Amino acid sequence: MAEAEIRKIIHVDMDAFYASVEQRDDPSLRGQPVAVGGRQRGVVMAASYEARKFGVRSAMPSVTAKRLCPELLFVKPRFEVYKEVSRQIREIFLDYTPLVEPLSLDEAYLDVTTNLKGMPLASEIAREIRARILERTGLTASAGISYNKFLAKLASDHRKPNGQTVIPPEKGPAFVEGLPVGRFHGVGPKTAEKMNRLGIHSGADLKAQTLELLQQYFGRSGTYYHAIARGHDERRVVPNRPRKSVGSETTFMEDLDRPAAVEDGVASVLGDVWSYCERTGIVGRTVTVKIKYADFRIVTRSRTLEEGVDSRDLLERTARELVRSIFPLEKKVRLLGVSLHNLHLREERKASPQMTLAL
Repeated sequence: MAEAEIRKIIHVDMDAFYASVEQRDDPSLRGQPVAVGGRQRGVVMAASYEARKFGVRSAMPSVTAKRLCPELLFVKPRFEVYKEVSRQIREIFLDYTPLVEPLSLDEAYLDVTTNLKGMPLASEIAREIRARILERTGLTASAGISYNKFLAKLASDHRKPNGQTVIPPEKGPAFVEGLPVGRFHGVGPKTAEKMNRLGIHSGADLKAQTLELLQQYFGRSGTYYHAIARGHDERRVVPNRPRKSVGSETTFMEDLDRPAAVEDGVASVLGDVWSYCERTGIVGRTVTVKIKYADFRIVTRSRTLEEGVDSRDLLERTARELVRSIFPLEKKVRLLGVSLHNLHLREERKASPQMTLAL
């Protein structure tokens, strides 16, 4: 790769974002193990570093978290506050480059190969951004700096919290070889298990596999795995990425054991989804219903409509029909979710300032 072609990518990741905001705003929570969400029958949305020492992690059932950490303090999420803090952080990013690709409220990629400050070192840009975030929000962030998105994301997790790591081109392949495949972005738990069964435990093991074998076992993803094992990732930083889906889900206080209750539960969940569609002028063509049973097994049912979902009545009718496919109930139902995919703007309505694709 020629020097002129080497990109400078920063991945900024806020440290325990939701939990850190709560600790910032409530001094009594500082230094304490905190979980955002997760009360009673829910799941942990975020955990403070004090809680993580006990093994508490996001997406963990609250009962499991409480068992691991009896002193755990549950806090109700405040998404409007998190969104406002995220907006402040995004403003800082945009002072350096227009090439900002948010992944969520608390992390983003920045391409600073050419930057608005004329700063030659991406590591100095990352350090300055982290200092400004701390000054403006009172929160710490970690950063990874490298020549592609894959390595930058790996690097940002390397010295958490409140640290940063640089992986230059000459060290990229070796850095990947030494890590377990479960650490790789794009390799989920199930894929990692499958790789382990094939004898692929580390980046070095992954690199030793042929492209043909990886494609045989992992389909199109095999091409991506073959590339990242060698430290290659050609994906560009894409600003203003359109939203791909919108959804909502609820864990019920008591498990649902009657079909009528399950149907009504689905109807009660989709209000937030339809509110988003009305507010933004978005239409979705694919409706998906998510069902989590009492034993935590998850099934989904989807249907793609040719014209798209243009009314709440159609969304509810489709969701009810989808959930009926699990009747008669095998087990009690713990959680229900409804989501819309294949989103596009409603053609018959002109987009007003309130009708934009929000990230």
